[in-house]
Amino acid sequence: MSYQDEIRQAAAAITGKAGWESISPANVARMRLQNRFRSGLDIARYTAAIMRRDMAAYDADPSAYTQSLGCWHGFIGQQKLISIKKHFGTTDKRYLYLSGWMIAALRSEFGPLPDQSMHEKTSVPALIEELYTFLRQADARELGMLFRDLDAANAAGDAVKAKAIENQIDNHQTHVVPIIADIDAGFGNAEATYLLAKKMIEAGACALQIENQVSDEKQCGHQDGKVTVPHEDFVAKIRAIRYAFLELGVDDGIIVARTDSLGAGLTKQIAYSREPGDIGDQYNSFLDCEEIDVNQVGNGDVVISRGGKLLRPKRLASNLFQFRPGSGEDRVVLDCINSLQNGADLLWIETEKPHIGQIAGMVDRIREVVPHAKLVYNNSPSFNWTLNFRQQVFDAWTAAGKDVSAYDRARLMSVDYDGSELAAEADERIRTFQKDAAARAGIFHHLITLPTYHTAALSTDNLAKEYFGDAGMLGYVKNVQRAEIRQGIACVKHQNMSGSDIGDDHKEYFAGEAALKAGGVHNTMNQFAA
Repeated sequence: MSYQDEIRQAAAAITGKAGWESISPANVARMRLQNRFRSGLDIARYTAAIMRRDMAAYDADPSAYTQSLGCWHGFIGQQKLISIKKHFGTTDKRYLYLSGWMIAALRSEFGPLPDQSMHEKTSVPALIEELYTFLRQADARELGMLFRDLDAANAAGDAVKAKAIENQIDNHQTHVVPIIADIDAGFGNAEATYLLAKKMIEAGACALQIENQVSDEKQCGHQDGKVTVPHEDFVAKIRAIRYAFLELGVDDGIIVARTDSLGAGLTKQIAYSREPGDIGDQYNSFLDCEEIDVNQVGNGDVVISRGGKLLRPKRLASNLFQFRPGSGEDRVVLDCINSLQNGADLLWIETEKPHIGQIAGMVDRIREVVPHAKLVYNNSPSFNWTLNFRQQVFDAWTAAGKDVSAYDRARLMSVDYDGSELAAEADERIRTFQKDAAARAGIFHHLITLPTYHTAALSTDNLAKEYFGDAGMLGYVKNVQRAEIRQGIACVKHQNMSGSDIGDDHKEYFAGEAALKAGGVHNTMNQFAA
């Protein structure tokens, strides 16, 4: 609905109401446009449709991949989207990622925690709601500035400029984008997963990512000690999430099924099998077993019958069962196919390194069964990208017969190699990794889980070093404020960013000429007008 249509609709609602004569239809229209989304479910439905369109576009053209950065606070997510609009003019194909790791490390009332599902589960939907509160405020701020420009154009009698601004208002692109939200392993059984999924969807999440680890043994995907569950247990949680989406009327909500099997060598239970070759039997086929006869069964042994043989799975003192070494990729492929065949929309394969060939090898096998299988991929800060890609180039050169005698493979991270040909090729591979992996390895969405955790630490370290050192106040002015001004960073006018001007507008709506506004001539933010 256009700005003028909103004014007409507001006028119709006001007309004839005794005592409402002082209510301005234009002001009502502005407030409605600044509050486009009335609830988290409105957001979830809107953003789910975006993701579905983007998934179809990727199927038609793999260069149309999508991206996101993990954000641990609403302000961080807001500034990211403001920056994207400033630099690229659109938020198309840019999402937000909500990382369980960052909630554990930064948002738990217990203080910093490892990524083991020990944080409060309610902190996940709370962060989703916070992110969307800040994104909606970014809309209100941007539209508010357009309304002020419109008033100035009308006051100056510039009808052409006023029309152009109204066109901007009518075609305003919201900062609200899809969030892919981490539900870990579901924080309990399938019912717990369903209940938490509902809260996350009600807060606005259109895409939930769930992993196949044991909930009470959950580990960060890039740490050791991961324990997976049989497929039927995982599928029950996928169904629970789908029911949550459908119950709440988000009919096209997205489920991202993550497998940690590549780095998980353990399972907590032997799968239930009804007949040879079923999904439980396939899961059990990866167990590391020794063949025994009935006389070798010891006290407390667990044995299974498979293919006419009696097998004793290797069981650790922790009561966990061990998979065969080297079976990880085969388990990943089976996990992914089974998840897609049971209602998942996208896949997440947690790998130990960013290697396109490795990822593509698994995706090719998955696509033999499910042709349009697509990945969400973690461009993880847990990888040493510099070292990994320099080693990949070193190995490629070696295989091609190129002389690598000037390089020590074990020392390739060294600054000594920064200006080398090998380092340059490695950096180019890193630069094009997302484009190349989208084209070759079926990666629809590239994300970095923890980038703003690291940028916050790095920028704070740099400021502390300068401000508390010889640079003093120049450390802030030169490297923060001056840079903000010259780069056009919106929050250099921090009063405006926090909503002061929106508040002034409302004061004027409510009190008219009696409004005591903050944005007068003595507001020091006027120093940044240029």
